[in-house]
Amino acid sequence: MTDDVMRRGALFIREAAIVWDEVPRDSYLRDIPALKGFDRLAFDSNVTFFAGENGTGKSTLLEGIAVAYGYNPEGGTRNYHFSTYHDVSELEEAIRLVRGYRKRNSGYFFRAESFFNVATATNLEYNDGSMPDYHAQSHGESFLAFLQDECREGVYLMDEPEAALSPQRQLTLLLHIHCMALEGSQFIIATHSPILLGLPGARILNFSEDGIRPIQYEETESYQITKLFLGRREQLLKELFRSTGEDG
Repeated sequence: MTDDVMRRGALFIREAAIVWDEVPRDSYLRDIPALKGFDRLAFDSNVTFFAGENGTGKSTLLEGIAVAYGYNPEGGTRNYHFSTYHDVSELEEAIRLVRGYRKRNSGYFFRAESFFNVATATNLEYNDGSMPDYHAQSHGESFLAFLQDECREGVYLMDEPEAALSPQRQLTLLLHIHCMALEGSQFIIATHSPILLGLPGARILNFSEDGIRPIQYEETESYQITKLFLGRREQLLKELFRSTGEDG
């Protein structure tokens, strides 16, 4: 990534902060360990990964940033305005963003759990004939096709994009992210994928009971558990099954 792209002022989203006075006192957000001690997060890379165990607040914070930036809560571009259910956290009202000086040309918020709804809305409301029928493809193929259609410089927020992708397709996505980041796009991605997390030059933020802190790729649980499984698969499975049998 070039020096021009890496300057924080050149990023579309430079900082995200939570104004806790605007979060209800009885909100579940105050019970999420990684978030309750969080006030402000500065972005200093074109690609930032949110890593960590399920339930640590990665998707919650990502969604809050996406809605604060103007994206539809269920996903899509900033031109998408539809709702099939209301499941937005109280965080959206409390997020404040510091934006860079550049004007975005494009962007997209991807949520694996609601991409079907986005594809439906695309076909019914937003397709002017220039886009394919995304329901005619598999989930993973349609997601990659959508992203490749929206490949202009902009802000791309993704929540577990690996959910519908094979390892080979994850490598395709990794390459696409890398190329778009070199051209100036910014990505913020919540993921468990040891493949995506391996992108060179990306910043990885780990969400845990100790808060949010930057870590190296080799420190992520996704990498460590995958390496352990691949290197000691038979022994690990024997221990796992034996433990399950003893517990039962």
